[in-house]
Amino acid sequence: MSTNSARPRYLDAITALFVTTLVVSNIIAGKQVEFTATLVLPAAVILFPLTYILGDVLTEVYGYQRCRRVIWIGFSCNALAVAAIAISSWLRPAGFWDGQDAYVLILGAVPRIVAASFIAYLAGEFVNSYVLAKLKVATVGRLLWLRTISSTVLGQLVDSGVFITVAFLGVFPASQVLRLVIAQWLFKVTYEVVATPLTYAVVGWLKRHEGSDHFDTATNFTPLSLRIGSK
Repeated sequence: MSTNSARPRYLDAITALFVTTLVVSNIIAGKQVEFTATLVLPAAVILFPLTYILGDVLTEVYGYQRCRRVIWIGFSCNALAVAAIAISSWLRPAGFWDGQDAYVLILGAVPRIVAASFIAYLAGEFVNSYVLAKLKVATVGRLLWLRTISSTVLGQLVDSGVFITVAFLGVFPASQVLRLVIAQWLFKVTYEVVATPLTYAVVGWLKRHEGSDHFDTATNFTPLSLRIGSK
């Protein structure tokens, strides 16, 4: 159920921001950053949590089904970027260009890492959107902070857990894998909590200007669809 059936004015812009955030996050993920003496995380953690904030905004204002479509658009664009980088890495470099090794080191990706990233992204984003949509109906649209934080806690737990486990289990000891999952999860959840005032401001502005406040009361929640409608 939505309060407005007109074509959304700002959905395309939010979709573009979501996709850009996702693709750039995967490009910068190769750099490991030492936040503290004991906390080392991929550089992508400074940007990737924004996809969850944008997912919250999309689900809250436009509904699960529009968010689902954006998630798949993001997946497709990211897959194209990964394929283009891989192909460009395989092409023979010009004889005068001496940056091939650095190019492959920075931008190249191990297939296992790519698979882990894709699976974790889809699982985490769909859990995040589903939980927020269900909680919105259950709370009759109240307590936005509770819904955004709760959906992020679960979505980011799935994302971090799947990615770290698929990518590194068997490479690192299980105890280290668990520590990595917890560290990334806590960082991303903290990010969401700190950004809650911004989420409130963006959601409020969009609802006023779009005239839309969607409730997923008759929604088909299957991830395997691009359909916008009640069935």
